[in-house]
Amino acid sequence: MPALQLSAGSGYHCFIDNQFPGENMRFSALIVSLAAAAVSTAVMANTPYAIVIHGGAGTINKAALTPAQQQAYETALTEAVNAGYQVLEQGGSSIDAVTQAVLVMEDSPLFNAGKGAVYTYEGGHDLDASIMRGDNLAAGAVAGVTTVKNPVLLARAVMEKSEHVMLSGKGAEEFAKLQGLTLVDNRHFDTQFRYEALIKAKAAMEKAEAKTPHQASVRLSAGWSPAWNMGTVGAVALDKSGNLAAATSTGGMTAKRYGRIGDAPIIGAGNFADNQSCAVSATGHGEFFIRYRVAADICARVKYAGVSAAEAANQVIHQELVKAGGTGGVIVMDNKGNISWPFNTEGMYRAKRTAGQLPEVAIFQDLAKKSQ
Repeated sequence: MPALQLSAGSGYHCFIDNQFPGENMRFSALIVSLAAAAVSTAVMANTPYAIVIHGGAGTINKAALTPAQQQAYETALTEAVNAGYQVLEQGGSSIDAVTQAVLVMEDSPLFNAGKGAVYTYEGGHDLDASIMRGDNLAAGAVAGVTTVKNPVLLARAVMEKSEHVMLSGKGAEEFAKLQGLTLVDNRHFDTQFRYEALIKAKAAMEKAEAKTPHQASVRLSAGWSPAWNMGTVGAVALDKSGNLAAATSTGGMTAKRYGRIGDAPIIGAGNFADNQSCAVSATGHGEFFIRYRVAADICARVKYAGVSAAEAANQVIHQELVKAGGTGGVIVMDNKGNISWPFNTEGMYRAKRTAGQLPEVAIFQDLAKKSQ
């Protein structure tokens, strides 16, 4: 009988001899499998991938930032965004990309996360972080940890190696030990300029409380610097498989008290990722981001109202938050790799990089500039 030609649809062709049907079936299955892998690789190669990061909003005074300081921030942002981008470029996952980008910022003294975390009222450091996958909505978060060198790694461990979503305080640190994560003395997070900010913040608090004891709105009073309410790092990425991920890490508010926890470790407030809509990492006055569930609200508007991620982010940051008196910003990416980064403060440390392009870095409201 004549041989039968098999086309696998992706450049693979073979001839099957009907004299050996069993071997032919196994060989056919192998060819089809190879063809499917080739198609998958081709699709992956053409899929957009991108990463966007932030190093905090509202903590920046343009007039007080020297050229040397600006260059230092731009260099650190470039290093962080490139670290995540390299993961994506090599076919790595979005969850690995956001982890790598946040690790760079946690290890830098310039940002309010990890090494550069602000001081609590008592003179220590309490750290928070969260991470989320857009494909299955898996998430992990930690709050109030004091000896974990990189909280984003602990948040990821909670997501991947526990049955929980959020751990806090001593229990979270016990879990960190079990996972073999690097632990440090709390003084590892000390920095001089953050300590100076603590002294100024406590003086402002004492002055305000002397006038009006137990004043609930001291952090919104005229003598209070908005910069003391903010400071976070975050990353959002889309990988070649089409999966979104987001990660956020922070030292919280300067002079925070009573075990205060902000929006950064709260899924839906400061961090969210859903392949069906978008991924978000937030930075700003956390109490407002919690109350207005900022990250989840942006993604919900995309998913259910059909608006673009950029439009949804602008609605929430420039309308909802402004009306309520909230300040801050977000980085947002939809499931096609489109990026938005609205903020209602003077500046927001930020950078992005898309497939085949150079990184773009920006601090203030002006256009981003490309960097090597």
